[in-house]
Amino acid sequence: MSAQNRAIRVVILIPILLLILALGCFWAYRFEICFYRHQQWIDAASARYQVSPKLVAAVIWRESRFSPLRRGKAGEIGLMQIMPGSAGEWAKAEHLTGFTPDHLLDPGTNILAGTWYLGRALKRWNAQADPIPYALAEYNAGRSNAKRWDRVNAMNPQEFTAVISYPATRAYVRTIMRYYRTFGRPWERWGAE
Repeated sequence: MSAQNRAIRVVILIPILLLILALGCFWAYRFEICFYRHQQWIDAASARYQVSPKLVAAVIWRESRFSPLRRGKAGEIGLMQIMPGSAGEWAKAEHLTGFTPDHLLDPGTNILAGTWYLGRALKRWNAQADPIPYALAEYNAGRSNAKRWDRVNAMNPQEFTAVISYPATRAYVRTIMRYYRTFGRPWERWGAE
């Protein structure tokens, strides 16, 4: 290969590598930018329902990538992809009158309802060494399915996750646990949690 051909390849390769690096940096910081925009609601809901703000943000990231207008195929709504029935349970527990599913398009309301639902699941599984995978399975697939998977008497959260019979729910739990461990940096930097 001639020196001229090598020089041409380098000239072409450098901009491509810089573009890839720039896109990677944007994707890595996209979470932090989105979190910062919703931090007030996440912090308020986390404090109110005693759920880690890191966990709430990880669920939001997985469910909607912080898109407040997202609607799911099964009828889920908003940032935390709340089902209207679950939101209705929250509204009833909070003694809210006039609540409609359209209220879930409001980021603050959605985060409150979703965090309440997640917090309730965490409390149900608090006897486990790590209740988070169990609560996430319940959040995604419902209480009856999470209880059914727990009947296998898994010894630890990893074994519980492995016996989840819905591949999508198993991947959901694993993904959020990875996000939960990875996305801790914003809180460390801003002093929360």
